[in-house]
Amino acid sequence: MRVPPERLPREIYSTAQVRELERAASERHGIPSYELMRRAGTAAFELLRREWPAARRIAVFCGPGNNGGDGYTVARLAHGAGFEVRAFAVSAPERLRGDAARAHADADAAGVPIAPWKPGDEWRADVVIDALFGIGLAREVTGELGDAVEAMNAAGVPVLALDIPSGLESDTGMPLGRAVRATVTVTFIGLKQGLFLGRAPDYCGRLELADLAVPRDTLEPPLKRLRVEDLVAALPRRPRTAHKGTSGRLLVVGGGPGMPGAARMAAEAALRTGAGLVYVATHPSSAPAIAAGRPEAICHAVTEPAELDPLLEGCDGVVVGPGLGRSPWAEALWRRVLAAERAVVADADALNLLATAPGARERWLLTPHPGEAARLLGESVGVVQSDRRRAALALAERYRAAVVLKGACSLVVTSDHAVWVCDRGNPGMATAGMGDVLSGVLGALLVQTGDLDATARAGVLLHALAGDDAAAEGERGTIATDLMPHLRRWANPT
Repeated sequence: MRVPPERLPREIYSTAQVRELERAASERHGIPSYELMRRAGTAAFELLRREWPAARRIAVFCGPGNNGGDGYTVARLAHGAGFEVRAFAVSAPERLRGDAARAHADADAAGVPIAPWKPGDEWRADVVIDALFGIGLAREVTGELGDAVEAMNAAGVPVLALDIPSGLESDTGMPLGRAVRATVTVTFIGLKQGLFLGRAPDYCGRLELADLAVPRDTLEPPLKRLRVEDLVAALPRRPRTAHKGTSGRLLVVGGGPGMPGAARMAAEAALRTGAGLVYVATHPSSAPAIAAGRPEAICHAVTEPAELDPLLEGCDGVVVGPGLGRSPWAEALWRRVLAAERAVVADADALNLLATAPGARERWLLTPHPGEAARLLGESVGVVQSDRRRAALALAERYRAAVVLKGACSLVVTSDHAVWVCDRGNPGMATAGMGDVLSGVLGALLVQTGDLDATARAGVLLHALAGDDAAAEGERGTIATDLMPHLRRWANPT
């Protein structure tokens, strides 16, 4: 299939690193700070014209720092191009300093209408520019500043946020009280990790990057985006002489009483993602439904854990957990899998069993959602979600595992403790069975690549891309099995 080009780079930086890049641009590369502000305003204005070509009335909410200066620059450029512009000084202009004060003075000299912001003022616009706060905000947004945030959110027109939606913490992605819900966010110099973590997906809209021609130097980013080349690298074109034995043998252990569907979906997803042979070890009561629903999966009814041994011996990797349950039967199978010298993808009830008796092993991949992650760490879901990067790293360290922390912008921690983020996928995937499909995708990649890190990166991305395709006609109502034909397409990226 033809792979579309990537719009955004891999590298995602912390707030401190972006500040260092800004400082280096001035001190080492001779780019004056006001020139960076001019470039940022120009990039935002050009995006405004491309994105909303029919817009003529622009309202710009300008705050107390350099983000406000960016806003005054956009207002000046829009006014000069003949737009009807209103710049709202949400912070008194006399308090501005440095480049922000200069940007305000230049806008005022150019004749931009600038007025103090007052709650309750009547105004109309085709597009709103959010230039209240940039990176580094560390306090709750209250008072008139909070009222300005609510006014932008209630305007009923598109909102373009400059650098980061105001009110969003730039390292964790958590809102500080009230935050702007942008239609598009144009971020400057480099991607910030707070645009991908926490609740950021609810606030950022579509992301665009204007790098302002600032050199990246040699900073090592704390977060990296998964890109389609990760998928291409993991799934090269097969040789003509390939056969089912060379395409990997996967064992799925799950499907306790009354739960055949989860194991069946995992098995089918593995087959659709290219595993050569998929065996399912399941409870006798679940075996008929799995065998009838997906005859290509080789189904084994297992009563005693010792019956797993020949299946474990003959496979290249194991997925354990989909529909497994927490019964004595389930726990016995789980223990047998743990003791085997096979690479393992642990999901669903396997993670719940692990949380009751934590331990570490080699060559395994844990795939918790936030609730399972909280149990594995002994924390609340709120603590996990408040700093997802920290939680994912803590899981990797505690269990000596590669980790997929699922959710909006799922995180992947690889064996070197690098953290990767998947910014594909959609809310339509928040439905029963999606995790089972993901576990099957991961299992298929594991037995094809033999590489847990490549499996985690490529599998999460493949699943998300298939989910986006499945939801193309509408997110609400998408079900897990809708992904199956799209898994097949994305499993053939070259």
